Amino acid sequence: MSTIQELVQNQRAFFETGVTIPVSYRKEMLKKLSACITKYNKEILNALHSDLNKSDFEGYVTEISIVQEEISFTLKHLSKWAKPRKVKTPITHFPSKSYQYFEPYGVTLIMAPWNYPFQLTVAPLVGAICGGNCAVLKPSNYSPATSAIIKKIIEEIFPSEYVAVVEGGRDANTSLLEQHFDYIFFTGGVTVGKLVMEAASKHLTPVSLELGGKSPCIIDESANIDLAAKRLAWGKFINAGQTCVAPDYVLVHESVKEKLLESLTKWIKHFYQENPLENPNLPKIITQKHFERVSAFVDGSNSANGKVIFGGTTNPETRQICPTVLDGATSDSPVMSEEIFGPVLPILTVKNLDEVIDFVRSRPKPLALYLFTTSKQVENKVVSTLSYGGGCINDVIVHLATSYMPFGGVGNSGMGAYHGKDSFTTFTHAKSILKKANWLDLPVRYPPYTEKKLDLIKHIL
Repeated sequence: MSTIQELVQNQRAFFETGVTIPVSYRKEMLKKLSACITKYNKEILNALHSDLNKSDFEGYVTEISIVQEEISFTLKHLSKWAKPRKVKTPITHFPSKSYQYFEPYGVTLIMAPWNYPFQLTVAPLVGAICGGNCAVLKPSNYSPATSAIIKKIIEEIFPSEYVAVVEGGRDANTSLLEQHFDYIFFTGGVTVGKLVMEAASKHLTPVSLELGGKSPCIIDESANIDLAAKRLAWGKFINAGQTCVAPDYVLVHESVKEKLLESLTKWIKHFYQENPLENPNLPKIITQKHFERVSAFVDGSNSANGKVIFGGTTNPETRQICPTVLDGATSDSPVMSEEIFGPVLPILTVKNLDEVIDFVRSRPKPLALYLFTTSKQVENKVVSTLSYGGGCINDVIVHLATSYMPFGGVGNSGMGAYHGKDSFTTFTHAKSILKKANWLDLPVRYPPYTEKKLDLIKHIL
């Protein structure tokens, strides 16, 4: 029997003891997790710097603070979420009452990516714990320093039969997906997401798939262009563009394109200095393979991707790529063929909103969509006619940093959602219970069935 198989069996045995069920236990575990994160704050930040060259500010704001806020929000509301919920009962079931009981799935698997390796491993764990489950965490092999500190934290506060971390590469992933889990939560790319779903189907295991896609940013002629450029440059180039909800490309109205390009250049220089490659806080690309893939988009010899307006330089030794703006890309450009997942921003020019809508509709549903406009009419049309996971009006990426709204994709960008209460509902099964009284038993539902009974039913229903 493999070690992973034994781990899953041990967790199942632990779950079946019922220890994880009381809400008081779940809260206690979340408090321990929060305290340990605080204790190892600096080590987490050092790990993020090692893996991705994230500054302490960026590491804390985009990773640690989001997890801590999620824990705090959950602790505040969990007792209410976990209570059986009374719902209405139709008159046909009189006399009875109806309830929903929320039960944990059991043993869960959380598979996390490398781009926000702490947040995207631990935030789903908050959901698993608050739902009353056991959990196996599989951090990415591409961010080993962060995986190591996550493992250290988990092993310090949880027994492995409750929460455990499995490190390793493809072999570990394969072995994990061969096991029978009660729920699988995966964050990553579409290709691997399909493999996860295929593996889960063998056991009829429910899944959440947090995927990605080419998320558009629409800038119409009414937008505050300078502010749009400022927010766009921040959201696109944070973490070197390695963000699942980063604006992947821009659709800008022809009348304001030149102003947008000027403002983007200004703000990139302001954020990262005149030569960003000399900025010690410039994040790096995670692996050599990814570096080479993204670098190909900024190669000046490839005119099909458009003209380099700013950037276009790289440092192979540090795997850093200068924030790059490309003007003149088309739908057929190589840079538009797949999610960029790097600090490269293609600018496409459009003439009207209908052209924008047709363009977005012609592609797989994105994880996020961003619109900069001051027109309520434009806002309503975009929101009501285009399908995407979520997004912002006059901002980018920040819609995911809240516990009050669910975060998730649609179509190729994923299925399922989490954050706040939606994390609780994702990691629990809503069990419907109808409680019938004994003091009355209406004979109409019982045979023999007569015309008189049928007429009565028709009248009631």
